[in-house]
Amino acid sequence: SDAGSSVEEMEFSWDEYLEDTGATAAPHGSFKHVDTSLQNGFAPGMKLEVAVKSDQNTYWVATIITTCGQLLLLRYDGYGEDRKADFWCDILTADLHPIGWCEQNKKILKVPEGIKDRIPDKEEFLQRVLKGACSAPANLLEGLHRGKNPLDLIAPGSRLELQNARDSLAAWIVNVVENVGGRLKLRYEGLEDSDQFDQWMFYLDPFLHQVGWAAQHGYSLQPPLAIRSLKREAEWQEILKKVKEEEEESSVPTDLFKDKPVIGVHSFSEGMKLEAVDPMAPFVISPATVLKVYNDKYFLIEIDDLRPERTTSQSYICHVNSAGIFPVQWSLKNGLNLSPPPGYPGQDFDWADYLKQCSAEAAPQSCFPLLTSDHGFKENMKLEAVNPLDPEEVCIATVTKLKESYLWLQLEGSKKPIPDCIVSVESMNIFPVGWCETNGYQLRPPRKAIVNKQKKIAVVQPEKQILSSRTVHNGLKNQELNSSDSVVINGKYCCPKIYFNHRCFSGPYLNKGRIAELPQSVGPGNCVLVLKEVLTLLINAAYKPSRVLRELQLDEESAWHGHGETLKAKYKGKSYRATVEVVRTADRVADFCRKTCIKLECCPNLFGPQMVLDKCSENCSVLTKTKYTHYYGKRKNKRIGRPPGGHSNLEAAMKKPNKRRKRRKHFFVHKKKRSSASVDNTPAGSPQGSGAEEEDDQDESERSHSLAQDRDKRKRKLRTFSFSDDENKPPSPKDMKVEVAEKLHLDSNPLEWSVADVVRFLKSTDCAPLARIFLDQEIDGQALLLLTLPTVQECMDLKLGPAIKLCHHIERVKLAFYQQFAN
Repeated sequence: SDAGSSVEEMEFSWDEYLEDTGATAAPHGSFKHVDTSLQNGFAPGMKLEVAVKSDQNTYWVATIITTCGQLLLLRYDGYGEDRKADFWCDILTADLHPIGWCEQNKKILKVPEGIKDRIPDKEEFLQRVLKGACSAPANLLEGLHRGKNPLDLIAPGSRLELQNARDSLAAWIVNVVENVGGRLKLRYEGLEDSDQFDQWMFYLDPFLHQVGWAAQHGYSLQPPLAIRSLKREAEWQEILKKVKEEEEESSVPTDLFKDKPVIGVHSFSEGMKLEAVDPMAPFVISPATVLKVYNDKYFLIEIDDLRPERTTSQSYICHVNSAGIFPVQWSLKNGLNLSPPPGYPGQDFDWADYLKQCSAEAAPQSCFPLLTSDHGFKENMKLEAVNPLDPEEVCIATVTKLKESYLWLQLEGSKKPIPDCIVSVESMNIFPVGWCETNGYQLRPPRKAIVNKQKKIAVVQPEKQILSSRTVHNGLKNQELNSSDSVVINGKYCCPKIYFNHRCFSGPYLNKGRIAELPQSVGPGNCVLVLKEVLTLLINAAYKPSRVLRELQLDEESAWHGHGETLKAKYKGKSYRATVEVVRTADRVADFCRKTCIKLECCPNLFGPQMVLDKCSENCSVLTKTKYTHYYGKRKNKRIGRPPGGHSNLEAAMKKPNKRRKRRKHFFVHKKKRSSASVDNTPAGSPQGSGAEEEDDQDESERSHSLAQDRDKRKRKLRTFSFSDDENKPPSPKDMKVEVAEKLHLDSNPLEWSVADVVRFLKSTDCAPLARIFLDQEIDGQALLLLTLPTVQECMDLKLGPAIKLCHHIERVKLAFYQQFAN
């Protein structure tokens, strides 16, 4: 391809990969740390004080019924179980306050009109309902943090304290370099220009704390041994002084860590032996020793090494709930291999002999927490996992073995092949399928991709689904929904149900037959995800998906300022990408849908939050393509339908096959950004969306539009054309042999034909050599009736002559269907 543009050779798709491998994704609920990270600080049952709609100078107590990102569904206290007065509020714009705010600010708490008769004594009622009540967090209702997802408050530049997990029980300040869905890239304070000692850690890690934690708990604040020699002591002290001066500016809210696992008291003693997995190389289980006990919470573990010449040791700090520590004989009881210590004499390791040889005792079973197998993981399940040897990498992982609370994971796609990793089911380095895509992080695809280049399918019928699996990865909670309910998705806005009104006019870009195959509705749910799902379905329902993708492409001068989403299209075996803008709030969805419909020159009611029951308000059914495009379309001088001179494009192509200039195509591709929030504003006129393809698209579109007008003429003439088998050259008029076709009589309804029936029919015609394509692409009777000339040419790679010949037989079947079975 030309410089500045490229074609995407292959793109990894979890859906296709799971289908091709026959595997299932690990359940989302098994990743507790991910679920916790999606919580927005508000919870059902919390109470707050809300301005009364009918009298904005008064307030009343309301209870949170459910949450949806920055939207809260509230019910005034006093309505009991009555839902009729429930209402949605946007945290950013509504007049919401924590319990007690009215009293502090001398505001009036007044019973709303609708429940006045139910509450005779306001004071007594408030005293009763507020007793033991939980107020909504004040910091999320007021000030700079208002309406923000707590996780988003850990922005690049924020400071935290990190315990030194290798050398001593101390801590040092770290800066957040990057926040990927709660997984933080951390850099030690004082090493701003070096990434050599950077670490990746989930924000709920027990060793990560807010600034000030070390001083509060009596631990020293000093750089770890690995970096201490890089600066003089005076320089470290100067850095510490600067951090304390800037503490308020870079601090993270303390309640962000309220869901961190609580570290309990251990009962280990120095010298005890156990079995352990080195967290930096979690591939084998080895004998280990409790080297040092710091206090009742922390102790130091060292992997045993009996070699006299060793110069380094593998040691790390643990607590009672640390993953990868087991009692003596745990491997033997679970049928696992225990790796003897380096330098151990002999091949067969025996714990009894080893304990006697070391004059040591085994740590009793009571020192270890009980392990559970109730976690939802099963063998062969797929997930995403961090490569322990390269924490920058997140790879596809397969569960190869399960033992109690531990998984053995095979990592696919890592730069260097590694053995199966041993991880706890509660590890914060494993994530559900789709987590990387949701958070805009690069997932390492398999080295030998099972997902081969997608075959060209003649009829694309989008899957009938309510929301894609990506929605689930963004925090979709399964629950029973009434018609007025919205789905709970933390950190995002909600969207009403979007209806596809199949009766409405589909316009020049969208295939009416494919539109009819779309689901009745999508949603409700996360605004961005629902609209992205809707647009993807529309792209798949287009005559030419790449053209519709370009029509939807983000304009530099867009006035909506919504949210940039990367959408994809596949056309003629090539993959295309473009950044499309979608709105993020429910109040703008209807306008967005209408504007998008007009952009695609279809009925403004073709899709949107309103269902068209009987008759479309736009009266679109009486408009022809030409009139409709003139009325709603943005290019009023564009040719639609039959070109000047009364000849269809199809006839012109047959008469002048050598005059049509072959145009060089340019493919527009937008590479996915690392950050999901980034917006690609490449204009449609750039090489990614060049005018050369625009012209070719227009020819293609015009030819498909004229088919409907030509169909009646061809039905009357009922001509058949026989061409040379040489598909490499287009037919010329003198090659054509015209003969009158016999009227087709069908013995069965083609809607009920199987693939074998379609193949049998084709073999009875002069298009028998093409039957193999129909068999390979599994085209049954329903699909056969949806085929058109553009579809046949695009998806079967047929030249114009053979395509016309094939479509003639398809038209004969359609005509017979309408005459014999349509009624």
